[in-house]
Amino acid sequence: MSDLQTLLRGPVDGGLGFVLVGGYAAMLHGSSLLTRDLDVCAMLAPDNVEKLREVFRDAHPVHRLSTPRRSFLDYPESGVTLQNLHLSTDLGTLDVLGRIDGVGDHARVARNAVDIELFGRSVRAMSLDDLILAKEAPGRDKDRIAARELRAIREMRDAPRS
Repeated sequence: MSDLQTLLRGPVDGGLGFVLVGGYAAMLHGSSLLTRDLDVCAMLAPDNVEKLREVFRDAHPVHRLSTPRRSFLDYPESGVTLQNLHLSTDLGTLDVLGRIDGVGDHARVARNAVDIELFGRSVRAMSLDDLILAKEAPGRDKDRIAARELRAIREMRDAPRS
């Protein structure tokens, strides 16, 4: 990730109703595991797709999973609703997900999200309990490790203080 602060500023300042998910949300809850991309959950209705195009126009966004890599500024055409969006930009990698495995769609993720202050802006982040569900769903080794750490963080947070 070359510039998390600027990469995150785009969706915040652009008015994209999103929830920070994935590795950065886990780090905000105390995880020590590192991540290289920014993951957010949002509805990718046509108006939100256009907001993303506008805020990342100067960052040269391209679809990182397409071959050949297509410019997000040109594809898909306007008016299309997307499920997920995987972009490479001059600022770093951004994944915009319409649904989080193990948890649900954006409305469900947002329901339990917590408000945090990050880089001088208010941001919604996935709840610790939902992060655990999301990390347990794929069944990959790296996700099991993350879920184990997040459960330990939850136990420490919920432990009675003496």
